Amino acid sequence: MNRSITRAIALTAGLLPAVWLAPAAADDQIVMNVGWATPLDSNYGILAVEFERLVEEYTEGAIDVRLHCCAQIGTEDDAFRAMQLGTIDAYFISQNNVSPHWPLMDVFVLPYIFQNNEHLLAVSEGPVGESIRASIQADTGVHLLTFGGPSYRDMFNSHHAIETIEDLDGLKLRVPRNEVMLATFEAFGAEPVPLAWSETPTALQTGTIDGGDNGTSVIRDMRFYEYAEHLTILDHFSGFAPLFASERFIGGLSDELRALVLQAAGEAGQYHTTVTLEETEEIRSWLEAEGGMVVTRPERGPFIAAAQTVQQAIAAERSEDFQALVDEIQAAAE
Repeated sequence: MNRSITRAIALTAGLLPAVWLAPAAADDQIVMNVGWATPLDSNYGILAVEFERLVEEYTEGAIDVRLHCCAQIGTEDDAFRAMQLGTIDAYFISQNNVSPHWPLMDVFVLPYIFQNNEHLLAVSEGPVGESIRASIQADTGVHLLTFGGPSYRDMFNSHHAIETIEDLDGLKLRVPRNEVMLATFEAFGAEPVPLAWSETPTALQTGTIDGGDNGTSVIRDMRFYEYAEHLTILDHFSGFAPLFASERFIGGLSDELRALVLQAAGEAGQYHTTVTLEETEEIRSWLEAEGGMVVTRPERGPFIAAAQTVQQAIAAERSEDFQALVDEIQAAAE
């Protein structure tokens, strides 16, 4: 079936936007380079591939999305600043690595800030999420295109199974250079070791650290199960797979193209949400059955109690805007 017929059917069915652009000549194409730090088939990669497909489909080739996994065009630690400077078009950055550039993002890093998946999605897809997008753009000049799907960080270590909070005592666990995450692991009794993401795989292999925590899919994709036998599921940190873009890129698009890129990002995020919610437990099962990890799910009461002390301490030392955002997130659960 030719492209015109396919497009007509899709428009009739309401599957595609009513405004379409004529196919672009190769020399008129706008290139959008999108980067992330993990492998192509990782959690970020799933969202990136869908975003690429939708952008190129909706713009009829006017925008050529080029994907760069594995920190090919930069690292998470440097990408936000690079987007502010306009030297990177778009990049996936976990919220803890956004916080040094926009401190309010630490709200999402607070342990147990979300009660469940429904609460998390009510925030990202509702008025609070829209307010955050607008604030990030106003304060930093960087655009948050989509939150992506929800994810959880699971702990892993090479020493012993974690059955209680006391079992974390003294374990050297890698933590991103983020104040909230450092404070959380200290409250849990571990010995947090702040390391850049690029240094983490080598540190785990050499025994410089005993373990750490990462998104469930990252533990599998980076093959951390080969060096750390024990997996601990607490859902202590929950978050998203945020895709950001520079003002240089977004601001340089026509109104039509900008609208289509934002539509593609929103739909790719919804697709990614469906995928990640289905995959999280599947990956955990794979890590146990195929990866050989010993999985524990400790009683969460003591961890939640420790996390609440961190929430209170962080909120007390932050701005009124920070506390207001915490209140908005908590209200979204009601």
